[in-house]
Parts: sequence; structure tokens; C-alpha cells
Amino acid sequence: MSAVAAASIVERARPEIRALSPYSHAAWEPSLERMHANELPWRVAGDASAAGLNRYPEPQPPQLVRGLAGLYGVRPEQVLVGRGSDEAIDLLLRVFCRAGVDNVIVCPPTFGMYGVAARIQGADVRSVPLRADAGFALDEAALLARVDANTKLVFVCSPNNPTANAVPPEQLRRIARTLAPDALLVVDEAYIDFAAVESLSGDIDALPNLAVLKTLSKAHGLAGARVGALLAAPEVIALARKVIPPYAITELTVEAVVPLLQPAAVAAMRDRVTEVRAARTQLARGLQGSALITRVWPSDTNFLLVDCADPDEVLARVRRAGLIIRDVRQSALPRSLRISVGTPAQNARLLESLA
Repeated sequence: MSAVAAASIVERARPEIRALSPYSHAAWEPSLERMHANELPWRVAGDASAAGLNRYPEPQPPQLVRGLAGLYGVRPEQVLVGRGSDEAIDLLLRVFCRAGVDNVIVCPPTFGMYGVAARIQGADVRSVPLRADAGFALDEAALLARVDANTKLVFVCSPNNPTANAVPPEQLRRIARTLAPDALLVVDEAYIDFAAVESLSGDIDALPNLAVLKTLSKAHGLAGARVGALLAAPEVIALARKVIPPYAITELTVEAVVPLLQPAAVAAMRDRVTEVRAARTQLARGLQGSALITRVWPSDTNFLLVDCADPDEVLARVRRAGLIIRDVRQSALPRSLRISVGTPAQNARLLESLA
């Protein structure tokens, strides 16, 4: 990717963000004893962390950045670590969208935070519904028809939440090329580890207007750690670094997560993903045998979207079994519920409740 190509998408960012001088945090020089950041010089009782919780964590901790870059096959300068994917969504909107002027495109039914964060920023939200008649396929022609001079971000979740289907990578590449250089295609790959499709993280060099959202919350089993990553051209990462709070990632998070990015831990994660995919197949088969379930949609994720004859009855039965599933009924999904793949015992109890 040429510097000129990357600069083109940066020019679409808000002028005040491009001109912004970021907050100057306390210098990070581990070889020196700290008397410069107004920290308490003593640890609190019970603090067993390596660095000490009385000290501010390092902004964008290099060991975490390097670990995520290695995991996703990108360079460290193409990574920004945030608190889950949600923070990356918010940062991109604040970097690119002027309130009352710019717009973003979303493809419902999809992850609700795209629209919520856009409206908080004051951006117009344009909806291009997925094609339910084609298995919730992305309507590429309709999407591109909604793009105008003030479209800054196009959000696509693949595999999608809640419809559980992945978008063909080549279709996403084609859309990114068509949008260039005026709009950023943001591909949310929160569930990609459960799918049999390739990640687009390897396309960032070739596609300057592509951003990929990653999270450790799903396949890695670290939802409580709140670690996600924005993968994009270094020039886009540099803009987002201007906006993110200086100490976004806690010391406890860094110390807990970095070891889990090592090869042995990643291999264990892959094994768990294989187990989840097998359990997903068994759960889908069991749900298809229930008279209360009218359709089980194909899934590339760790959950199943199901259509129900009586969604309220299904919700009530599952709750009586001591379980909770997600009500995703909306205009495009009037009779649908979302069921996460659980433990074998939980899956069996759910199926028994619907027998």
C-alpha cells in the first residue's frame, strides 16, 4: 500500500482530529524511578501485580500490541488495542464523522452498537437491510447506491450478529475497492474464528480504506478482560491513537492476557473452537426436532438463530429450565431468537425444555 493511498482515506477524517495534538501522558522510561506522574509511591495491600497497581499502565502496552499483531498476522503499527470492539467502533466514528453532516451505512439486522455509537456522535445512519430471502446475504448493489459524498464509514459484521452468516471475503474486498478512497469499510470479525472463511486482516496493506475489528471476547473466552483491536493502515491507527484515552488498558488486563497469546494458549483456543463447532451442529440438529422451532438458520458463529412458532412460549420454557437466551425479534426477524452454544449439559437442558 502506498503512502499516497493511505493519505487519501486520512484526508476524509475530521479536520479538527487531523490537526489535534494528542494528550501528552507521563513519559514511559522503565529504567528510571518514577516521581513524575503524581502516583502513590507504595503498593496497596493485596496488590500482587508485577508492575504495581499504584502505577499507571503503559499506553498501548507494546507486549500486548506485539502479541495481537502476531496473532492476526499484521505489523504492530497496524494495531490499536482497545476495550473490546465497542471502543474501536466509537473511535472510528469520532475520528471520521462530523455531527449533523456525515453518514454511515449499516446492514440490519446486525450488531446494534454501530447505529448507537453513530447516533451518539451525531452521524446519520443509513440502513441497507440484508436479504432475508437469500439467507441474509449482503445487498451489495443497494449498499453502494446509498453511498454519497458524506459517507465516511460502512459497517459490515462478518460473520454477522444475529443472523450468524459470513460474507464472502471477495465480496468485501470488491466493496472496499469500490468505496476507495472516500469511505472506510469496517469489517467486524468478532466471530471469524468459528467460521470456515478467511480473515481480511491480511488485506490491510492492499486496501488502504479497510479496517478490521477483532476481539478476544468470543473464541478466546476473555469477554471479562475487555480486549479488542482495531487493525488498519498505520495512518488510520495514528488518528485513532489521538482520540483513545491514554491509559485505556489496565495493568491487570495486560498481565493476564499477554500469556494467553502464546502459541500453546492459542492452540488450546483452536481446540475449544472445534468443540464449539461440533456442539453447534448437535444443538442445531436437536432444535430442528422441536415442534416449537420452525427454522434453524445456518451458522458460522458460536450461536444459532432460530425462528419459532411461538417465541414467547420458547422463552418461558427455557427460563423455567434455568436458562436465558436472546430475544432478537425486530422488523426483519419477527419470530426469531438467538441461542448461544453452551456446555453439553446446558445444551441438553435447553433441548429437553423444548421437547
